[in-house]
Amino acid sequence: MDDKVNYSLVGLFVLALGAALVAGVLWLAAGMGGQQAMNTYQAVIKESVAGLNVDAPVKYLGVDVGKVSRIQIDPRNSQQVRLHFLIDRGTPIKQDSLAVLKTQGLTGIAYIELSGGSAGSKPLLAGADGVAPTIPFKLSLGARLENVLTNVLANVDRTSNNLNAVFDAENSAALKALLADTAAVARALAAQKVAMSAGVADAARTAQLAARAGEQLGPTLDRIAASALAVERMSEVAGSASARAGVAADAAASSAQQLGAETLPDLARLLTELTQLSASLRRLSEQTASSPSSLLLGSPAPRPGPGESARP
Repeated sequence: MDDKVNYSLVGLFVLALGAALVAGVLWLAAGMGGQQAMNTYQAVIKESVAGLNVDAPVKYLGVDVGKVSRIQIDPRNSQQVRLHFLIDRGTPIKQDSLAVLKTQGLTGIAYIELSGGSAGSKPLLAGADGVAPTIPFKLSLGARLENVLTNVLANVDRTSNNLNAVFDAENSAALKALLADTAAVARALAAQKVAMSAGVADAARTAQLAARAGEQLGPTLDRIAASALAVERMSEVAGSASARAGVAADAAASSAQQLGAETLPDLARLLTELTQLSASLRRLSEQTASSPSSLLLGSPAPRPGPGESARP
């Protein structure tokens, strides 16, 4: 049997198979076959993205909704990383949605987890300039733990340095001396335990005596209070009596003034008449002394003056 190979047919088959393979690759690459359209988003992260690669999955509440399309250092701040995402159109990305860097299981493969926004929040859309909208980024659990541990270690280191500064050689010696003095004081107090017990007993007895004295002092204080009340009442009575005496003195002074106003003029006239009477008596006495007969004959006639003759 004559075996003849038709190389033309074989060549055509190979060419057709290669063309089909190229068409399939182009179909997959161009998103044919009903692949869903995607929107572009971005996020700025302030932590290391070690383990995160391009085409890493982007999940929305655990559901794959897209992939990481580009990873680069933020040109505005070299301490940040800017991530670009391709997310299925229709995914409910809202203005208060958050993106978090997470790792998957023990493999350490990193991916981006999106949390859902609130029901009343508006969708996150691109601006008028066409720049991809930015999803707020939240620090991952590992980054937060690292920050907390860093702060704790810094505080521990600072506390350790402070303790080392406190317990230096000089302070250690002073502390030892203080402990030794405290031990000596404790031993001295232990030696005086009997005396201290006696002092406590005496204090207890003194307190009892003071309590008894207080009980006995109560009635005395009541009597003193009653005496003070009586003295206060007497003071009130004396005050009222003094007020009445003042009123009586005022009345007496008024009566004396009235008596003086009514009696003094008559008394003055009486004194004047007594003075005149006394002068008359004195003249009579002088006349009687010089001429006793005048009491019977009357007063002698006066002597005639110059140029006058005596009358018969």
